[in-house]
Amino acid sequence: MRDLHRFDDLTGRLTTGFAGVPGAHGLVVVGSTAAAERRDRWSDHDFLALVDDEAATSARESLDWLPDPERIVLLAREGALGFSVLYDDAHLLEFAVASVDEIAGVAIDEAHLTFGDERAHAFVAGGRERLNTITPIDAAGEAGLTFVKLLVGYGRARRGERVVGGQFVRTWAVGHLIRTIRARVEPAAGVREDALEPARRFDAAYPEIAVRLETVLGQPVEDAARGVAALARDVLEPGWPGFPSRAADVVQTVLTEE
Repeated sequence: MRDLHRFDDLTGRLTTGFAGVPGAHGLVVVGSTAAAERRDRWSDHDFLALVDDEAATSARESLDWLPDPERIVLLAREGALGFSVLYDDAHLLEFAVASVDEIAGVAIDEAHLTFGDERAHAFVAGGRERLNTITPIDAAGEAGLTFVKLLVGYGRARRGERVVGGQFVRTWAVGHLIRTIRARVEPAAGVREDALEPARRFDAAYPEIAVRLETVLGQPVEDAARGVAALARDVLEPGWPGFPSRAADVVQTVLTEE
């Protein structure tokens, strides 16, 4: 939202609107929507609209409770439960309309109930508890998968499938690399990790690595693959017996073939 002074006002209007939906029993705002100190002009409204089981389908069929419907330029479904709504000032709502049973396994980090009954309070409390049960990152496995995805992406690109090759290198390999770094490298002081999205705030947590990674990923696929492999070894291999050095040797041999 370009005007942050209007952010809380919109939250209030969303709350009022959804509270009038038949079967509604809670609205949970999450992320920076719940944490005002983290908001900036690029912040979206992220929330979970909780509704009774028997009313869930009808609640998803009609979103006439959203504020300013005449200003909505896009309403798109994301999966069975989710929605993205774009307004004419480029403000975005990303949310799910669901019963507690439908999203019972969701882990929640920063969250605030704008209204809710006992079921909604229990859902938020349970979501925070589930955050503590997330499986720890398998650093050695993630490091190995970094090189696997680099090898596949490089091969696809050399075959002529450059778009999907780029996905393997720039998205999937980098995702595994970021998770490995999160598990193995101490972040900058004062940077709060996002337990649900490891790539969030990575630039602040590891500024030097992030700058190098951004430079590497701006290159053609083959060069990007070589650059990610080199970065992984430079950052992670020294002093770590669990690093998959033999696998890295094999993959880098292929990446440097003429």
